Amino acid sequence: MHIKTIENYQPKNEQEAIDKKAMLDFARNNDDALFRTNLIAHFSNSAIILNKTLDKVLFANHLIYKSWGWIGGHSDGNPDFLDVLLEEVTEETGVKKVRPLLHEPVSLDNILVYNHIKRGVYVGDHIHMNLTYLLIADEDENLVIKADENSGVKWFDLDDVLNHVTEERMIYIYQKLFTYIKTLNK
Repeated sequence: MHIKTIENYQPKNEQEAIDKKAMLDFARNNDDALFRTNLIAHFSNSAIILNKTLDKVLFANHLIYKSWGWIGGHSDGNPDFLDVLLEEVTEETGVKKVRPLLHEPVSLDNILVYNHIKRGVYVGDHIHMNLTYLLIADEDENLVIKADENSGVKWFDLDDVLNHVTEERMIYIYQKLFTYIKTLNK
């Protein structure tokens, strides 16, 4: 695992400092931290996909959460967090020309995932130890729905997107990220 990525991350607030410590402790004490076979917690990666002018964001309407949100996925054994994410973005949105705005994460969040059914299989409550990256994509590319994961993929104005998020616990995380993005756009 690229534990150095987490070690080098500079927390932006108390929440991230606590989550960083928990991630490092978990990674050092669990050989299966990158695998979903760890039913307590595992690493995941998410992207805020932005257009070139950093004023629009690409979100998907997730089937499990029934809300618009970021694109992401599980590490599933791959220690290169950014590599995992770039594959997930193409798979879940159809966007092929995507690149990192920054090569390091911009947020660390331990996120409780409530039990649900995925592809007919029960998944119990667990924690996603999530690293978020900022990616850039061309908003003119054709978007594709991944029918087993989402019911829509759409560009939103950065200032409007939270009006479409119904997953309450994610609003804080998105607000934190959007506030950071706006500092980059100055």
